[in-house]
Amino acid sequence: MTGTAGSSSGAAAAGDIGVQPYWELTFDADGDPDAGQRDRLVAGAARERVTDLLVFAHGWNNDRSMATSLYGRFFAPFPAMAGAGVRLGYAGVIWPAMRFTDEPIPNFPPAPAGLPTVPAGPPLLEDATLRALAWCFPGRELTLRRVQELLAGRPEARSAFDEYARLVRDLVSVRANSPAERLAEDLGTGMPAMLTDDPLGVCEIFTAALEKCGHQELFGDGLKRLWNGAKEFLRQSSYYGMKRRSGVVGQLGLGPVLGALVKSAPSVRIHLIGHSFGARLVSYALRGMPAGDTAVKSATLLQAAFSHYAFAARLPHDPDHGGALQGVQQRVDGPMVACFSGHDSALGMLYPLASKLSGDSASFLGLFDRWGAIGHDGIQAVDGTRSVRLGAAVPGAGCVNIDASSVVRDGPPPAGAHSDICHGELARVVLGAGRVTRE
Repeated sequence: MTGTAGSSSGAAAAGDIGVQPYWELTFDADGDPDAGQRDRLVAGAARERVTDLLVFAHGWNNDRSMATSLYGRFFAPFPAMAGAGVRLGYAGVIWPAMRFTDEPIPNFPPAPAGLPTVPAGPPLLEDATLRALAWCFPGRELTLRRVQELLAGRPEARSAFDEYARLVRDLVSVRANSPAERLAEDLGTGMPAMLTDDPLGVCEIFTAALEKCGHQELFGDGLKRLWNGAKEFLRQSSYYGMKRRSGVVGQLGLGPVLGALVKSAPSVRIHLIGHSFGARLVSYALRGMPAGDTAVKSATLLQAAFSHYAFAARLPHDPDHGGALQGVQQRVDGPMVACFSGHDSALGMLYPLASKLSGDSASFLGLFDRWGAIGHDGIQAVDGTRSVRLGAAVPGAGCVNIDASSVVRDGPPPAGAHSDICHGELARVVLGAGRVTRE
């Protein structure tokens, strides 16, 4: 039977997203899970006789309702596609990420055609975004208020940009001796250049990038115009915080939870799905699972917002070093699938800029080769990686790249199609990778 069958009260208590049995897994910024939710999943998967558990981690979202709406939309076609004898279970990861108010919610309907467009305006930090930032970075309310004041005032002075940069850097700093800091030290990763270089130069480059992405007419001229880039600097810096946090939640949170699940229900086949930074989260979950565990039968990365060299044993520009997740794909007893799109301007332009950003040039040459994201051009520099067309059979093992540009194509600037992921074609990729599609 498929995932439309009845469910236990423990699964139903997580909320009705249209498919059952469904469980939620909520984690805090340090990767600590909600113990009750964890225990309900671990016990419920065996009680429900689940054969295949789909675990989905969202990218940027402001609250639980946005995440569960995404899960409901994405999972909707799955029950009808599952093969005979398959009993699907569904798990949605809820973790503290955020979305700026000018970004699309994954696959929410766009505004009806013919409505008047909103005229270009100053790059303000809206109250709703400020509240979301305060939720994601608790204890930084005064810092955020001053950031909001500077964006509203747009002072034409270098000192104002210097102050703004100091505030943003303080916002995304991590607590001393926190799990996030310890994990970063373990991986040997440091602060991105955008958080250390000349603030005025950084804002100038982001302003140029917004224009190149086809953003609406930017507000102001002279130094006032660079406050458009200053808001993008805030966005990308907060994403850096979310990117770092996704690794913590994955490795220290989701990985151990999945390990406990396998002990309780060893026959359950696990299929990981992640969107944006959620793709990074599920990849780090593999790193956090017990060594030798073979329960994960597939992993599907949708518009993944981390380096396309993450799984490489050797970096093309630095052969003495490998990617932060080198070899982790081998912990999947099946394929590691990356779906990417050329219509994703968040990853095609802004992500590599934020990753590289030297501050010394507005040139975009060479960005994509060294600093590109998986969601822009797939997994790179991993031997044996195969590319298949969307709709074709997914290979049974190894890294697989699928260009999903034909369906992942809609969305306004600056993010473009980054959140356009709820499509039946992508559902078929997930189930095909897991070998649970109806023939």
